[in-house]
Amino acid sequence: MDHQNAIPPILQVGDVIFSSDILTQCFCCDLDVCGGICCVEGDAGAPLSLDEVGELENVLDAVWPQLGAAAQAVIDRQGVAYTDRDGDLVTSIVDGKDCVFTCYDAHGCCLCATERAYREGKTAWCKPISCSLYPIREKRLSHGLTALNYHRWSVCQPAVKKGRELGLPLYKFLREPLVRRFGEAWYDELVEVAKSLGF
Repeated sequence: MDHQNAIPPILQVGDVIFSSDILTQCFCCDLDVCGGICCVEGDAGAPLSLDEVGELENVLDAVWPQLGAAAQAVIDRQGVAYTDRDGDLVTSIVDGKDCVFTCYDAHGCCLCATERAYREGKTAWCKPISCSLYPIREKRLSHGLTALNYHRWSVCQPAVKKGRELGLPLYKFLREPLVRRFGEAWYDELVEVAKSLGF
């Protein structure tokens, strides 16, 4: 069966429409290869909600020692977030690149300071949902709909390669953040749609 021709390009579960790529494409982050470059490269910070700005401000004391001097200076000057050229609220960045919440391990791999603090039990909040969902990007549409699209980026080729080797579809790799964002019942329905289409 040729799945690519049999599956509609746009699907819907509840009030969420999404590209079929989310079911058909394989993906699994490979930090050993990419070094967490997605937190460094790009022309803007990670998309945020107003509530998430508050969460970032709440965890700031816990993560502050892990942040570089340049990142601390940016936060002192403009705060944890700013409005980008598209009018979206995003995390502050350093020199047009690194998210201010990046930190590095002993091997030079870029990590998220807020996620690290969460995993170490220092905070009760992990990181912005847009970061957890990546490479899925979320966009609010009119009529109460939300759109999910797969963002292709060359720096994520190692993740595509690893995902294919493991046979791991994007929607399964991102199960936890999708449940966090849309709920268990919504995710279960997504799985049923995937099964009905042979994925």
